Amino acid sequence: MSVVCPDVRREAFAEASRFRAEFYECLAARRDEMFELADALLCVDGSVTSPVDLTMVPEHRRGHGALYGALNRGRTDVERLRTLLAGLPLPRFEGGRLVLAVDVSPWLRSDAPCSADRLFCHVYGRAKSASQFIPGWPYSFVAVLEPGATSWTSILDVVRLGPEDDATVVTANQFRAVAERLISAGQWAPGDPDITIVLDAGYDVTRLAWVLRDLPVELVGRIRSDRVMRLPKPSLKEYTLAYPQGGRPPKHGKDFRFAKPETWPEAAITTVTDTTNYGKAEAQAWDRVHPRLTHRSAWLEHDGELTVAEGTLVRLKVEHLSKEREAPPVWLWSSKTGAAPEDVDLWWQVFLRRFDLEHTFRFGKQILGWTTPKVRTPEAADRWTWLVVVAHIQLRLARPLAEDLRRPWEKPVTSDRLTPARVRRGFRNIRAHLACLARVPKPRGAGPGRPSGAKNKHRAPRYDVGKTVKRPEILKDIGKPGRSW
Repeated sequence: MSVVCPDVRREAFAEASRFRAEFYECLAARRDEMFELADALLCVDGSVTSPVDLTMVPEHRRGHGALYGALNRGRTDVERLRTLLAGLPLPRFEGGRLVLAVDVSPWLRSDAPCSADRLFCHVYGRAKSASQFIPGWPYSFVAVLEPGATSWTSILDVVRLGPEDDATVVTANQFRAVAERLISAGQWAPGDPDITIVLDAGYDVTRLAWVLRDLPVELVGRIRSDRVMRLPKPSLKEYTLAYPQGGRPPKHGKDFRFAKPETWPEAAITTVTDTTNYGKAEAQAWDRVHPRLTHRSAWLEHDGELTVAEGTLVRLKVEHLSKEREAPPVWLWSSKTGAAPEDVDLWWQVFLRRFDLEHTFRFGKQILGWTTPKVRTPEAADRWTWLVVVAHIQLRLARPLAEDLRRPWEKPVTSDRLTPARVRRGFRNIRAHLACLARVPKPRGAGPGRPSGAKNKHRAPRYDVGKTVKRPEILKDIGKPGRSW
């Protein structure tokens, strides 16, 4: 096992204590209970199976009534907490580049008709070879990725999507706020590489690139393999030779059909990389490829002529996913033009690192019990979500301080390769040397409760599931000739 330098340990203890002190200042109502609840999440043995079980942990000195009181009526300065997260030491790729990833993870609540603001969440794997739409609260997470194979991420922001929200608008506002906080915290300065944002196929990467064009960011998103994009428009000389009779110059070039290789011109960049698990990875890139936009969907209310959002299209092909199965190609689109070969390799490598965020979701749900509580209100769910985020951040800060308390069947690893679950096993020993600011509880006795024999006459309201805002312009255009939806 590797030995951590004493200066590194001292600095790690100071950073973790500073974070805990500032987190305590972000709490307002029920601050002592919420602070101890975050500690109980980290010190309980095994997975969190019920929030009330956390009241039996020695680090939690208050009763179960205080726990539910904090979740239902607690108050946190979320903006101050977001600023605190942006100022922490963040992992970086080569050249000091920050790489962010965004994804939505649902808190499923199919059995909660009295809970407001639920949406139909698209869930995979709930049935054999099928997906389902299950009511729940979808949360959008933005996290910083680490280079190399790891299950660690650094969460910067989380936002719950409501029935009235447009996912693209919420994501754009979330990215803008995160980028501005990173710049204000000194994480990015002029002359540094642009912040790379990685997206999956469910996001409108072209629209987001246009909305965030004034920020020092470049977006890399996966594109469906059945898309049709356009090549750059021909130059004036090429147009004159092709159309000597004249006419209006075209705004777009020829079609680039992903499913038809005969429509592909020669790639501007081709790179080949030997990988450990997938054999040779070949990446082909075409410059200034763009979609042909129309006044519909997110561009419905766009004033004037639509823009030509040019970028770099990348086709990634590996030899195999496993020994038996051939890997289908992956299509990526970057908002940057004029890319170099090292940029192309960076894009597909950070896209593979985007799946580290899935490890964070799994750890939050299976170990920290993010979706375990059966809270009624979405506000209580937000408070619990932020407590889970803070717990995960404390584990990341405690990485240099943790010892490998492995199970007999687990392989020993060095301290820099510990997973979040293995760091959590020894957090109780680390906590004894950190700042604990929660005040000693003052017992006040049991509350009166409801009188014996009295019935609850206040029936809880029921709420419908799904979107509540519909755009009449879109509904009006559906079914018109020439409209493809």
